[in-house]
Amino acid sequence: MRIHVVNPNASESMTAGIATAAKAAAPPGVTVTTTGAAGGALSIEGPVDGALAVPWMLRRIEEAEETGVDAHVIACFDDTGLDAARCIARAPVVGIGEAAAHCATLVADRFAIVTSVPEALPVLRGNLARYGLMGRCAGLRAAGVPVLDIDAGTPEALAAIRRETRAAIEQDGADAIVLGCAGMAALAVALADEFDCPVIEGISAGLALSAALAGAGLRTSKRGGYAMPRKKAAT
Repeated sequence: MRIHVVNPNASESMTAGIATAAKAAAPPGVTVTTTGAAGGALSIEGPVDGALAVPWMLRRIEEAEETGVDAHVIACFDDTGLDAARCIARAPVVGIGEAAAHCATLVADRFAIVTSVPEALPVLRGNLARYGLMGRCAGLRAAGVPVLDIDAGTPEALAAIRRETRAAIEQDGADAIVLGCAGMAALAVALADEFDCPVIEGISAGLALSAALAGAGLRTSKRGGYAMPRKKAAT
């Protein structure tokens, strides 16, 4: 089985980190190919960055579809361009935000999301509402650190993530934590040990769910909302 993981931002460092996390999380028998959306924003921190990233990300998905991959994973917690990707792909497409939130509901009554910057919160809130999961979310918290600082693993970024994780458990009543940034993947195990609760990161969740969908022989429906876009005449 071949799974394509696409980083919607243009950071080569983040793409490399995502590739490492994805290979580590890949189920047995799964080969992972990771690409980056070179040409888009260096990091996705709100709606504008996300919109700029979509065309580049869709190109990577179209290219991967031509090679015959079995599934795609969008490695941005905002689930950037998820609907558009499902429209152009026949293989299943999983966003790491949706995957992580659904996995959290299977291991905890209520979860909280700890993400990067406040600009991300409205996007995540809207996604949860659409997925029907707001009722299971105890809180959304922003660590107040840029995505690229998280990717770099600065001490300030780690301290802020730990602070918000503690607050989500002690103040919001979360039973599990969802890490709301692909760059946080390497922190999951240490935070789970420190706070003695499930900590779900989206790369692992996305790989697990996409492999399950592909393994079950499921494809993206080409009826209704995920139909292929109609061809338009050039003007």
